[in-house]
Amino acid sequence: MSCEACLTLPTVVPTEYTTKGSYEKMAGLDVYITGSATSTIGIIDVYDAFGMATQTLQGADILATALNALVLVPDFFKGEPAKHEWVPPDTDEKRQLFTKFMTERAAFPGNVDALLQTVKEATEKYPSITAWGTFGLCWGGKIVALASGPGTPFAATGQTHPGRLTKEDAVNISVPHVVLASKDEPADAVADYKEVIESNGKGGFVETYSTMHHGWMGARADLEDEANLKEYIRGYAQFAQFFKKYLK
Repeated sequence: MSCEACLTLPTVVPTEYTTKGSYEKMAGLDVYITGSATSTIGIIDVYDAFGMATQTLQGADILATALNALVLVPDFFKGEPAKHEWVPPDTDEKRQLFTKFMTERAAFPGNVDALLQTVKEATEKYPSITAWGTFGLCWGGKIVALASGPGTPFAATGQTHPGRLTKEDAVNISVPHVVLASKDEPADAVADYKEVIESNGKGGFVETYSTMHHGWMGARADLEDEANLKEYIRGYAQFAQFFKKYLK
């Protein structure tokens, strides 16, 4: 499973938004690309289990504009993300479908490899970029954490409304790292991450958005809700500040 909150919270209908980027092939994946191809800053946005949601792509556009950066959103699921109708998985059929998805198409090891291959090819394609960062949403956060260990090609990494947090992952992270948690992740797991990240000397921080639901910056963002919109904007602003500090 991605995380418990993914299985219990309702999804939302995306607000109408016209994306600013385009798509190219990279590492065998369709990749949404937004921002400046001549930037010195590159960021890879690893989406949540619901794939190329409008709210996620809008967040990528926001970061590209705020940092004059190049932001990539690879379609790891190749057009077949988790279906909104599987949540909550309150029937045997839904549970089977979601479990099959998470253990096959969304399996962590293969997707970590895909992320690393993407940044390798992107580094060759965009030689002006001197530092790459990455962040993930829920499922994507786990992928990013696993790709942030010793020898990582990323200079800084992060997560928002993270899924499957473990202290072991936090201890293994070797670069500055930020976690923006919601009220729905396990408080003890968030606290363990905070203890490690804020004391390991690498840089970074952990903050809990105590009024926000799991998914407020991704596929579950309800941008017609004033409170969600405000914290969505604040969250991406924090990511922008974090990456501006560490991607040099």
